[in-house]
Amino acid sequence: MKLSDVLIKPVVSEKVNKATDKFNRYYFIVDKKSNKLEIKKAVEEFYGVTVAEVNTAVMPGKAKQRFTKAGFIAGKKPSYKKAVVTLAQGETIDLYANI
Repeated sequence: MKLSDVLIKPVVSEKVNKATDKFNRYYFIVDKKSNKLEIKKAVEEFYGVTVAEVNTAVMPGKAKQRFTKAGFIAGKKPSYKKAVVTLAQGETIDLYANI
């Protein structure tokens, strides 16, 4: 797998920002077929940092439904893989640099 296909997007939320400030952890949505070594190599190459640890979790898809004028509309949100990347001491990633 190419390293450019591993990382899909970083997760930016208040909960993630607190984990970043307190534990130096960054969250990414990654390809479901990627493993921890590929994720580590991709983050180190793209952001120029040293990764200390990578944890992954596959988030399951959820059934969603809503009521409209036409009746109930049922659907499903897709499952995805989430990676929690812990950086080495003193390393940071500026996710807002290239906006």
